[in-house]
Amino acid sequence: MKTLSSFALVLLLALFAAAQEAPKQKEVSEKPAPQQAPPPKITYIKAGRLFDSTGEQLKTNMVIVVEGERIKQVAPAAEVRIPQGAEVIDLSNTTVLPGLIDLHTHLSSRADRYAEIWDFKDTPFNSAFNAVKNAETTLMAGFTTVQDVGSLPFVMVDLRNSVNSGYLPGPRVVAAGPGISITGGHGDMNNFSPYARSGSNMFPEQRGFGIADGVDQARQTVRAQLKHDVDVIKIIATGGVLSKGDQPGAPQYTVEELKAAADEAHEAGRRITAHAHGAEGIKRAIAAGIDSIQHCSLVDDEGIKMALEKGTMFVMDIYNDDYLVGEAIKFGLPEENVEKEKLVGRLQRENFQKAFKAGVKMGFGTDAGVYPHGDNARQFFYMVKYGMTPAQAILAATRNSADSINNRLKGVGQIIPGNYADIIAVAGNPLDDIRQMEKVQFVMKGGRVYRMPNPQPSAGSGRQRN
Repeated sequence: MKTLSSFALVLLLALFAAAQEAPKQKEVSEKPAPQQAPPPKITYIKAGRLFDSTGEQLKTNMVIVVEGERIKQVAPAAEVRIPQGAEVIDLSNTTVLPGLIDLHTHLSSRADRYAEIWDFKDTPFNSAFNAVKNAETTLMAGFTTVQDVGSLPFVMVDLRNSVNSGYLPGPRVVAAGPGISITGGHGDMNNFSPYARSGSNMFPEQRGFGIADGVDQARQTVRAQLKHDVDVIKIIATGGVLSKGDQPGAPQYTVEELKAAADEAHEAGRRITAHAHGAEGIKRAIAAGIDSIQHCSLVDDEGIKMALEKGTMFVMDIYNDDYLVGEAIKFGLPEENVEKEKLVGRLQRENFQKAFKAGVKMGFGTDAGVYPHGDNARQFFYMVKYGMTPAQAILAATRNSADSINNRLKGVGQIIPGNYADIIAVAGNPLDDIRQMEKVQFVMKGGRVYRMPNPQPSAGSGRQRN
């Protein structure tokens, strides 16, 4: 009897424990199964004419298959089966190209503020507002990637991150900090009272990011910028046009200083580009291992030979001369700057032609912000006028420029499987008329459509987007 009672007690305890556990098991069983992410969206783009930047020829009657933010397939239309009900973007009456790349922009700058008073009225907040607006304008003009090479610390890093997160519309941004200048150089605030402070120089720490004298300071300033996650370093190797008290041709750093900056950038996996108008400054920058040279206005034969031997890219802004000696004067561009532009503008275009004919690798950079953002494609006309074929000019703004930034941003510059679906379209044939590049009708970045052409008749199966 005692044994039976013990057994009953154990049984009751077991039943009680099971009753307590049952709700927990039920609770666990009622949890919803984890949901799988939906498959990436697939879009079919019909391209009547395709310039994919793998060569210099157009392909006709092609289909681009976009899966999510990437290109999955590029093939003749006869080889692609488009499922019934699939999303189709019909660009059969256009020329389709890779999204364009500009290696020299200033998204935080405005081209209607040249009077010196703006140096004292604007604050860093104005720069940020400008950058947001100008980024969208640039994207809508067909430039899906830009390298921004000079702004307040660190507006472009923040803009890059905001665009990448989807918070703001804009191109992919390869971000620099302030251009690194000698004291009294093109990047400094010259010929004002020593007590003056401007919007661009209002914080004492600005000098820790933008002014460097000597090898040690050059190294430290590059390191200070890298600390804030810039993609590229910009150093100012000569005087400039849009500054006071210096001359475009005058060198502003020694080879040793430039090499110190270049070495620091390269050791951190970054590239470095140099502002350089004058022949001597260009040669010093090439000798120091700078990866690309901006402007190159007064380059001589020796500098061209050095660039060929080292593989240094030239990024020559040969459009903006028109704006600077015209419209910019209306917005208060000082006479000193106008005269300097007249000095270098014509020579820069002639030297562009000479360098290209010699075989120097040419990127596409416009100095956007010196002229209104969104007009970037106006430079194509001058690249063709001064020696390039239309196809070579487009390659400069796609494949060539992509090579210059692919240490930080891969998958742009060509319409090939695996690359980002950064795709634009123009109505006509830019290989016949390069000014068609100024009339972008369609913009896709990362598989998302930002601009569509005017409605056209539907063609083919599937759900059409025109």
